[in-house]
Amino acid sequence: MNLHTVGIIGTGKYVPERILTNQELEQMVETSDEWIVTRTGIRERRIAAPEQATSDLAYEASLGALEKAGISAEELDLIIVATITPDTAFPSTACLLQNKLGASKAAAFDLSAACSGFIYGLATASGMIASGMYKHVLVVGAECLSRITDYTDRNTCILFGDGAGAVVLGRVPEGRGFRSFQLGADGSGGELLKVSGGGSRLSPESAEAVKGNFIQMAGSEVFKFAVRIMGGAAEEALEKAGLGKADIDLLIPHQANIRIIQSALNRLELPEEKCMINLDKYGNVSAGSIPIALAEAVEQGRVKEGDTLVLVGFGGGLTWGASTLIW
Repeated sequence: MNLHTVGIIGTGKYVPERILTNQELEQMVETSDEWIVTRTGIRERRIAAPEQATSDLAYEASLGALEKAGISAEELDLIIVATITPDTAFPSTACLLQNKLGASKAAAFDLSAACSGFIYGLATASGMIASGMYKHVLVVGAECLSRITDYTDRNTCILFGDGAGAVVLGRVPEGRGFRSFQLGADGSGGELLKVSGGGSRLSPESAEAVKGNFIQMAGSEVFKFAVRIMGGAAEEALEKAGLGKADIDLLIPHQANIRIIQSALNRLELPEEKCMINLDKYGNVSAGSIPIALAEAVEQGRVKEGDTLVLVGFGGGLTWGASTLIW
C-alpha cells in the first residue's frame, strides 16, 4: 500500500479576553509574582468567560485553521478534539464543534491524553490520512482548565489557563510533513496528576467526588518526570526520523514550566531562540499549549517552508508524545 505524505496545511488559535495576572493571584492565595515567575516563568494566563465552554474556544481556533488551510468545514472528513475539560461527559466536544462548524460530513470524537493529547491526536489523524482513509482532518487542543482549578490551592492555581489551538492535516508534497511520532504512557504514575471526580470510580454524592472535581498534582514528582521525558521523547522522535539535534530549526514544547523547557533545550543542545516559548502569557493550557504555540510561531513568521520542527509534550496519565515534521 502506498502511504500518502501528511502535513499541517493550516493553523489557528484562540485565547479568551480575560487576563488573570500574578498580581491578582497574590490577592487570592499566599504567593507572589516573583515566586511564580522564578519557579514557572508564568506572568499571566487567560480565563474563559462564564458563558464560554471548551467547544466555543475550539470553534474560534478551528475557523482560523480552516481559513489558513483554504478549505471549508464541509470538506472535513474527521474532527478530533484533545481535551480533559469537555463541555459535557457526552456528547463529545468534537460533536458539539462539528455542529457549530457545520462540518456535516465529518466523523467526530474526543481524545483524552491530558497535556500530550494534541500530539496523540496528530498521530491518530496522520495515520488515517496516510492510509487513504481520509483526506482532511481537523485536530484541536482545547481546554477550560479554570473550571477544574482550585483557586485556594497555591501549588496549582498559578499554573493553568484556558485556550485552544487547531490544525488542519492534509496531504503534502514528498519531502514535507510528518517524519515520526513517539508516544508513551506510564499508568503507574496516574495518581501524580489527576481529576478523580466526574467518572465511575466515585459516587457523585460523595465528599471525595466534590473535592475530586479539581486538579490534584504532586508537583515535585511531575517535575522530575517531565525533566526526564521531554528531552528523551524528542531525541527518540528525531532518531526515528533519521534526524539529529543539529537539524532542529524550531522546538515547540508543551508550555508547563520554563525550567522544564530549559532542561529540554540543554539536552537537545539548542539555544533559546530555536524554541517557541509563550507560557509567560498563557500559562499551562494542557492539550491547547502546543497548538497555540505552533499557531503563534506561524503568525510571527518563525516557521519557514522546509524547516524541521519538533513538537513535544507530557501530561497526566502519565503520558508523553513527540513528533518531527518538515514544514
